[in-house]
Amino acid sequence: MNSTIFEINTRVWIKRFTHENNVPKLLSVPENYWKSLIDKGIKYVWLMGVWETVPESVGEYCFTDGLTHEYSLALPNWNKNDVIGSPYAINNYTFNKSLATADEFIQFKNKLNNIGLKIILDFIPNHFSAQTSLLNSNPEIFLEGNELNFIEDKRTYFKAQNDKIYAHGKDPYFQAWKDTIQVNYSSKIATEFMINALINVSKFCDGVRCDMAMLALNSVFSRTWNIYTHLNNENDSKNEFWFQAINKVKNLNPDFLFIAEAYWELEWQLQQLGFDFTYDKKLLDRLEFSNAENVNGHLHAEESYQQKSVRFIENHDENRAITAFGVEKSKAAAVVISTIQGLIFYNDGQFEGKSVKLPVQLGREPIEEPITEIVEFYNKLLKIRNNPIFFVGNWNLLCTIQLHRDFTNKNILAWQWKLDNERRVVIVNFSSETVYCRIKFDIETQLENIILHDLLNDKEYERSVSEILNDGLFVHLEAFKSHIFEIK
Repeated sequence: MNSTIFEINTRVWIKRFTHENNVPKLLSVPENYWKSLIDKGIKYVWLMGVWETVPESVGEYCFTDGLTHEYSLALPNWNKNDVIGSPYAINNYTFNKSLATADEFIQFKNKLNNIGLKIILDFIPNHFSAQTSLLNSNPEIFLEGNELNFIEDKRTYFKAQNDKIYAHGKDPYFQAWKDTIQVNYSSKIATEFMINALINVSKFCDGVRCDMAMLALNSVFSRTWNIYTHLNNENDSKNEFWFQAINKVKNLNPDFLFIAEAYWELEWQLQQLGFDFTYDKKLLDRLEFSNAENVNGHLHAEESYQQKSVRFIENHDENRAITAFGVEKSKAAAVVISTIQGLIFYNDGQFEGKSVKLPVQLGREPIEEPITEIVEFYNKLLKIRNNPIFFVGNWNLLCTIQLHRDFTNKNILAWQWKLDNERRVVIVNFSSETVYCRIKFDIETQLENIILHDLLNDKEYERSVSEILNDGLFVHLEAFKSHIFEIK
């Protein structure tokens, strides 16, 4: 299934609709805003950060030197009132009341569903806020430590208000997140609690984006915490939290979508456990740091894997595309991710060319003027992409043919989409030099010549069918330029 998703940093974004110093709730956001996303071909909206956090923890955890440095880079005039805490250190799966009550959110979901938008919410399997109220009601779900752990590693372990020692949330490669407390996945009680929490979340949305999903895998949890129990049989997928949780939710709602933030070569394993989509960070890295040959190699992966990949060039964890790539290369990268298989991911502000990556702890964003060139580009690209051929058509890569002693064909990325009698051919020069090559593709027509309508550049070319079939379409593209041809 090919689809599209749009991420919104909800607590910050909602303030754009402030009227007479009153910040509205989600239900009050004008319907024309949501319809504007539909017009751009967006199918899912990820409302990042709707869950209740613990405001009292902000002062303790959110003013480290590293964080305040990030705040100053993103928002030079920030003050303490702008710091609202991480949306990934939640109290529990109850709504932030400034956004919606549970009943209001159900109304909001119905409103969006009725106009054709589906909602994705966060599910954070690994941890809760270090000051969560669950320490009072359900302390047994958290990973406990001992006095020696606490003495030797105060970065990872802490003493809670109940005088017990617990572990902060952690992944195996970095220091612990001190504003969090670790869920104990070696405990059946904790596993059942998290499954029930997920089932409850599923009542309010059409899918979940699962934060650092691989941390709940038995193999990862065991190695992170040196805990090996009868629960952690790495060869038994039925013993995995995700296998159990996904099956239980999908038994209740088969169409419910599971998206995994995933790294470390664990994407395929998570797909096998039931995830509909997993992050494709490798593609982003190849687009940003490598070359067209490596991007092309990546796109030769098994089709079922590609169809379950989340394609993006920015999100709240990554640098803005305009910052990472520059204007021209970011446009070429956007054409790439927008016209391949998978779940195509866009970030709020991407369509305007915003350049500031906002730390998730901040509740205010800087004012950035839209870049007209970027706005016009995305308006055109999204209009082209919002066509059934890119959602349900058949996709395949095309090969480039070298011209004489010119080797620039290696810098070209090319593929086609087919749906009934419709055809789109996408050609991208993913390099900083001018390229020349030929590209063959099959054409089912009795005509001698065809019209190639370049939807991206509003040009038409008449070309010989025989030439395309036998020699290949001649391509000449300047640096980071693209064609999206509709074949007439």
